[in-house]
Amino acid sequence: MSREEALSRARDDMSAASARTLLDVAAGYLAAAAAGTGRVSGGGAAAAQIRFEADAPPSSLSDVAAELRDIASSANRLWHPMYMGHQVAPPLPAAIWSESLVAALNQSLAVREMSPSVTPIELGLLRWMSELVWRDDAVRAGGTFTSGGTEAIFTSLLAARNVRLPDSAVEGVRGRAVIVCGEHAHYAVKRAAAEIGLGSRGAVTVASQRGRVDVSDLERTLDRLAREEVPIVAVVATAGSTATGAFDPLREIGELCAARGLWLHVDAAHGGSALLSARHRARLDGIEHASSVSWDPHKMMLVPLSAGVVLVRYRRALERAFGQDAPYLFRASSGDGSELEDADAVEQGMRSFMCSRRADALKVWVTLRRYGVDGIASLFDGLCERTQELHDLLVARPDFEVMHAPECNILCFRYVGTPRLPDVRLDELNLRLREAWNASGEGWITTTVLDGIRVLRVVMMNPLTEREHLARMIAGLAALAAGPAIAAPEPRG
Repeated sequence: MSREEALSRARDDMSAASARTLLDVAAGYLAAAAAGTGRVSGGGAAAAQIRFEADAPPSSLSDVAAELRDIASSANRLWHPMYMGHQVAPPLPAAIWSESLVAALNQSLAVREMSPSVTPIELGLLRWMSELVWRDDAVRAGGTFTSGGTEAIFTSLLAARNVRLPDSAVEGVRGRAVIVCGEHAHYAVKRAAAEIGLGSRGAVTVASQRGRVDVSDLERTLDRLAREEVPIVAVVATAGSTATGAFDPLREIGELCAARGLWLHVDAAHGGSALLSARHRARLDGIEHASSVSWDPHKMMLVPLSAGVVLVRYRRALERAFGQDAPYLFRASSGDGSELEDADAVEQGMRSFMCSRRADALKVWVTLRRYGVDGIASLFDGLCERTQELHDLLVARPDFEVMHAPECNILCFRYVGTPRLPDVRLDELNLRLREAWNASGEGWITTTVLDGIRVLRVVMMNPLTEREHLARMIAGLAALAAGPAIAAPEPRG
C-alpha cells in the first residue's frame, strides 16, 4: 500500500461511522457478558485460529472487526455475573469509552507542555487522593499515576532508599540494608528490594496472625536489626492482601514506625478504595502515618487497566528519586527547593520512572464525574456485602470449610465433603475442582495456598453478581466434587 493509500484509509477511519465499527465490537462483548448467558470464559479457542501474517494485504475495517469479535468471544467475560476470579475489574462503561479519547489525544503526561489539558486533571486527582490519606496535612504531598501496584511499590521504595541512604543513587548501595514486610506482602516488595540494590534477601519478613502483620514480631525484628546496625529502608504494610484481602493493623504499625523515624509504605493497591466508603474506611485507620501509599483505581474503583497511583507524604522525595538533568524535556523547578514548593512547578516526569506515559488520569476523572464518589463507594460496599453473603452461605454447609472471615471482597474456602474427606486428599481435590469448574464454562474462580493448604479463592469484582449466582456456584462446585470425575484418588503408599 502506498503512502497516499495509507493516509486515505487513516482519514476514512477518523469518521464516527468507522469508530462505531470497532466500538460496536466492545459494546456487543459487554452486553453479552452482562446478560449472564453462555460461557464465562471462551478459553481462547476462536482467537487461536487468528494469525498475523506480515505479507498479507491490508484488511477492511469490517474484516478487522470480525476478527476482533472472535478475539472477544475467546476472552474472559468479566461482566458475566458468574465471573468471580482475579483482582481485575469489569470496567465501568463510561471509562471504557473514554479510552478512545485517551488514545486519540495521545498526550504524554511526563511534560506539561505535551499534555496541557490533562496534566491539571492528574494533579487535581492526586491532590484529592492525598487529602483522603493525609487530610489537612497533605499540603506537601504529591504523587504520580503508575501502571499498577508493582510499579508503585518500586517507586515508593526507591524514594525511601534515597532518603535512608542518600548517597545510594550515585554511589550504589554499600553494605547490607533491608525492607521489612509481612509474610503476606505482595511479591512486588521482594522484586523491588532486588531492583533497588538491596537484593531479594533484603526483604525481611515478619510473622502474621490471621493473615495480618504480627506487630509484636515486627517490633522484635526492628529491635534486632537496630542492634545489628542494619539500616532499615522502609517498613511495608498491606491494606487488602492479595490472598485474603486482609488489612494490617495500620495504626499500630504506623505509630511504631513514627516513633523510630522509619519510612512506612502502605500497599493499598487493592484496599485503598475503602477510603471512599463511610462503612469501610475504618479498615484504613492509621494510614495517615504512611510516608507513601500505593492505590490502584483499576481494582476496586472499576477503572480499566491500567490505572495505578503512588502517593508520597513529601513529594520532594519523588523528585529526588527521579530528577534528571534533561533540559530538552523538563523545565527547571521554579521554587527554592523547599517542601512547600508549588506542585505545579515541577514536571510529572520528574516524579515517575516512566517518561512516555498515557493520560490514564482522564479515565479515572471520567469515572468519578459519571458515577460520583458516592456511586463508586456504593459499588465497593456492595461487593463487600456480597462476599460476606458468600461466607454465610458456605458456613451453613457441612461440605465446605471457610478459611477466614472476609475483610473486603476476597474469600478463601475449600470443599471438604460429607462426611469430611481425609486432609491428605483435599489439596488435590480442590485443585482439580477449580480446574473442572472453570473448564465447564459455568463460572470462574481462582485458587491459592494458605499456610500450606490448597484452597479455592473468590474475588468479588462484578457488581452484577447476586445471591442467586453465589448459590449456583456453590451448588455447581458441590456437584462436581461429588462426581467421579473429580474425586481425588486415594493417597499412595
